[in-house]
Amino acid sequence: MTSTQIKLSVIKVSQPLGDFFIGNINARDLVEISYADVRRIEGEDRDVERYLGIQRPLDRIRVGQIRKYLESPDASFPTGVVLAIDQNCAEFDNEGYLILKPYTSDFESESIPIDKVAKVLDGQHRIAAFLNEAGSYDKTLDNIFTNFQFNVVIFIGLDVDEQANIFATVNLAQTKVSRSLVYDLEGLSKARSPFKTCHQIAVALDSVDKRSPLYHRVKRLGVKTKGRETSEPLTQAVFVESLIKLLSPNPFFDRTIYLKGKKPSFASNSELLKTPFRNLFISERDNDIAIILFNYFTSIQNKWPYAWENIQQEGNILPRSNAFKAFMRYLNFAYLKIVKTEIGRIPTIEEFASIFERLNVSDEDFTSGNFKPGSGGESAFFKLLTGEKTIHDLKNE
Repeated sequence: MTSTQIKLSVIKVSQPLGDFFIGNINARDLVEISYADVRRIEGEDRDVERYLGIQRPLDRIRVGQIRKYLESPDASFPTGVVLAIDQNCAEFDNEGYLILKPYTSDFESESIPIDKVAKVLDGQHRIAAFLNEAGSYDKTLDNIFTNFQFNVVIFIGLDVDEQANIFATVNLAQTKVSRSLVYDLEGLSKARSPFKTCHQIAVALDSVDKRSPLYHRVKRLGVKTKGRETSEPLTQAVFVESLIKLLSPNPFFDRTIYLKGKKPSFASNSELLKTPFRNLFISERDNDIAIILFNYFTSIQNKWPYAWENIQQEGNILPRSNAFKAFMRYLNFAYLKIVKTEIGRIPTIEEFASIFERLNVSDEDFTSGNFKPGSGGESAFFKLLTGEKTIHDLKNE
C-alpha cells in the first residue's frame, strides 16, 4: 500500500461553493487512498447522522458489469470521480501540484491513514471494479492495461453538510440517460456488435418500409419522435433488449471481440436452441433477421388486424410492450418449430400464420383487464401463446 505522499498535477477551479481541483490519478493510487462512507440511514438517527452516510450501499451486480466493461478495448470513464479530502491531508503548491498525504496527530482518533485520505462522494462503483475479493487493488488488472487513470474532482475541507449537498446534486438530481438513446448511439459505432445490429434492424422495421408491421411504432430515443402524429407504443430499448436475446448469449463479450478485430465462434446446434439467430448474426445476415421479424409480425398483424391497427384504443395491449416482449420470447419457439433442422432459413408469413391458427383469441380479448400491466401481464400473454393457459383461464383469474 502507498505509505507516502501522492503528487497530482491539477487545475484550480473557483465556483460559488469555493475552490476545488481537477486532475488525474492512477487507478492503483486512487484505490489505495479512497473509501466510501456507507451508513444505513435509520428513522431514529439524528439529523447530523443523516449526513454521514452519504454513499449508497455497493451494488455488486453493477460492479461486475463495470468490471466486464473494463476488459473491452474501448473502456473509458470520462466523468470525474468526486472526492472530499481533509485539509490536513492536502497541500497545493504554486506550481500547480496538489500533494495528498496521511495525517498524524497526537490524538490517535484525529489521525488519518493513507487509505482514508479521500472520501468518495461519487464514483464508488467505478473504483470498486478495481478491487479484488480482499478489498485491495487487483494487480491482475495490470495485465489488461498498464496505466489506467481516473479524472478526479477534489474538494478540500468540506463540512459534512456540504459533502451531502454535493452527493445529492450529482447522484439524486441528475437525469438518467434513456436506454433507447444508448442503443441509438450504438449505430454510430464503426465496429460490429449485437447492439448495433439490433439497432439497425429496429430502424429498418420502423422507418424504411411502409409495409412493415412495425412502421412508425418505435420511439427511437425513448420519447415520441418529432413529426409523427400517431402514437409509438414501443421504445427502442424494448425492441433491442427483446431481439438481442435471440442472437447473443453475451452481447458485451461479442462487442469486445469485434472491437479487437476478431469474430465470435459459430454456435453449435444445441446453442442455437437458445439463440436461433446466432449464426445469422455472425454471418452478417442482418437483413435475413429483419425479414424474419417482418414476416413474423405481419402474420400477427393479419391474425388480429383490428387490435393491431388500433394503437390509440384505450386498454388495447396487442401493439404495446408487454405483448411485444411476449411475442419475442415466443418467436424462439415458433421459429424452431417451423424450420426444424434448417436453422437459418427464413420462414414465410404463411408458415408463421400456421403457428397462430390454434389460438382461439379475438381482437377484443387483448385488454388490460385480461393482461395486467407489468411483468405479470407479459407472463400471462406468453402462457397464452404457448398454450399453457387459454383466454378463458385468464378471464377467470
